[in-house]
Amino acid sequence: MSIPIIDTHVHIWDLIKVHYSWLQGDTSILARNYLPDELYPQLSKVNVTNAVLVQAANNTADTELMLNAATHHDWIKGVVGWVPLEDPKKTQALIEDWKATNTYLKGIRHLIHNEANDHWLLQDNVIESLKILAHHHITYDIVGVKEAHLKAAITIAEKIPNLNLVLDHLNNPPIPHPSEMDTWRINIKVAAQHKNIHAKISGLAMATGQFETWTSADIQSSIEYAIEQFGTDRCFCGGDWPVSLLAGGYVKTIQAYRTIIENCLPVIDQEKVFNKNAALFYQL
Repeated sequence: MSIPIIDTHVHIWDLIKVHYSWLQGDTSILARNYLPDELYPQLSKVNVTNAVLVQAANNTADTELMLNAATHHDWIKGVVGWVPLEDPKKTQALIEDWKATNTYLKGIRHLIHNEANDHWLLQDNVIESLKILAHHHITYDIVGVKEAHLKAAITIAEKIPNLNLVLDHLNNPPIPHPSEMDTWRINIKVAAQHKNIHAKISGLAMATGQFETWTSADIQSSIEYAIEQFGTDRCFCGGDWPVSLLAGGYVKTIQAYRTIIENCLPVIDQEKVFNKNAALFYQL
């Protein structure tokens, strides 16, 4: 029997209820509604038993959509929502409000990779809000795609040592570019020295640039390096549905992660990476 997986990176969107600025003008398959019932039948094919929903818009409507979905689907165990981090007072009020009415809010994320300022996270108001998250034992997901984003994450980890952080998609390793991969490895190694930074094995098919033709061999070294640096207590997995539909689909993605992790770790550590670490990090 394969080990059950907690998928820590599932998106849903409803184009009527929520505004997704990054989807404006998108002509891909992503430009439609994606709701939990569509993903659910695929979970059993790869023994995914539970999931965490992750924000897809910098607004509270998106968070409300996810919190509502969690109350109606017992396989959804947590939500990584959004708060206006540039406004600490509103951040505090929203978190208190949601925590009083709903047990599913586990983390926060902001689409920092869409901000013109690569150091958006390092603004004084944002840091003040991140300290509020730490006080409430709420985690923070960093969706970085550049070296500057990873360096900002390292700075935050140093400034707020009691804030648990996770690098979504391993901060997008530049897989097609070997010289840039060397820099990524150096920065990942530095990040891993901070015990409050975790690594999310997700979104890597997109990082290959080979959407149709990628294989597990293309992402294997990135995953193995992350596990080597962060250790088996600070890595966990995410399928990145429905974005993963652009690159071979959900089942192919999860199967690739499973194969690589099964081949490089003993069963006791596979259990950590597949489910135990996720449950601990997000307090599921």
